[in-house]
Amino acid sequence: MMNYVVVYEKSSTGWAAYVPDLPGVVTTGPSKEETQRLIREAIEFHLEGLREDDLPIPQPSASTEIVSVS
Repeated sequence: MMNYVVVYEKSSTGWAAYVPDLPGVVTTGPSKEETQRLIREAIEFHLEGLREDDLPIPQPSASTEIVSVS
């Protein structure tokens, strides 16, 4: 099991998501819930393609932190 960081961003028309450790794995959706479903599918599809092509699977390396400022 691999745990990749996913970044979600709200826009004026919905939501977008991308995976810092998997360049090119991005998606958009009308709601956060739909975008979460779509990014999971995109990650699985991307990793499946890498496996089929015998390419290395990038190890998760991104991390997150919430920084509070006043």
